[in-house]
Amino acid sequence: MGTMASVLLSLLLLLGPAVPQETHTGPYSLSFFYTGLSRPRDGFPSFQATAYLNDQDFFHYDSEDRKAIPSYPWSQMEGIEDWEKESELQKAREDIFMVTLKDIMDYYKDKEGSHTFQGMFGCELQSNKSSGAFWRYAYDGRNFIEFNKEIPAWVPQDPAALNTKQKWEAEEVYVLRAKAYLEEECPAMLRGYLQYGKTYLDRQDPPSVSITSHGTPGETQTLKCRADGFYPREIELHWIQGDDTQETESGGDVLPSGNSAYQSWVVLSVSPQGRASDSYSCRVTHSSLAQPLTVLWQGARAEGSQGAREQ
Repeated sequence: MGTMASVLLSLLLLLGPAVPQETHTGPYSLSFFYTGLSRPRDGFPSFQATAYLNDQDFFHYDSEDRKAIPSYPWSQMEGIEDWEKESELQKAREDIFMVTLKDIMDYYKDKEGSHTFQGMFGCELQSNKSSGAFWRYAYDGRNFIEFNKEIPAWVPQDPAALNTKQKWEAEEVYVLRAKAYLEEECPAMLRGYLQYGKTYLDRQDPPSVSITSHGTPGETQTLKCRADGFYPREIELHWIQGDDTQETESGGDVLPSGNSAYQSWVVLSVSPQGRASDSYSCRVTHSSLAQPLTVLWQGARAEGSQGAREQ
């Protein structure tokens, strides 16, 4: 058995045992995102990995520290993970990951410039049952190889990936273990993590909503409706004139606000004629709100309704 095959088998055995099951609803997800660089630079190590529970950072690992470092609040939850064992697992994954990057570069004779290898894999639970899983890689932004657990097999999406497939399928046990990881072990780990962090992932943080306006009197006015500090991520913001939804000029994206919550905004331009007619409102729909939240803009001032908070 070759060295790479031995490492692959050892890695799969490190993926962890099953844990007791509990009833959950969800959906909840556990996912990993890996990046390898052939030429690391300041602030960007040669390898780094980030794990997520749903959309929340769970832990980070890179080739400089070589430690799995949990993010807040998971770092405060004693017993959620054996971080020394997790660090060893990530070291093993790093070794395989960087060898694969070198193999691809050798295949294409890519000796010049910087090249990137990326991987992502994970699983999802819905009502305590596995409802989705994925495992795929990309080279320099192009699809490279993907695991199909129904076959099961690694499916090449790049000429160089044929060599990778041969290494990763050197013996049938490696394919079966990869399938078992996606269908059994990853969901089992996710159930274990939910025993500690389900309340945090299920939290409902309402948005703080404000309206600002800019413009010269007698000319077009720019209105901005902003929602801050909400969780979960899904939210809808609309400008309303009377009973009609207005087409906004910009905004609508949902971005992290830096405190495990999110922010979003929508911008609307209002002509002097528009300001003289019906009033304008910003309507916000979020799962934390019993009903949509409406903030009314009248002239130069915004009046909140249904619990709106001005900033």
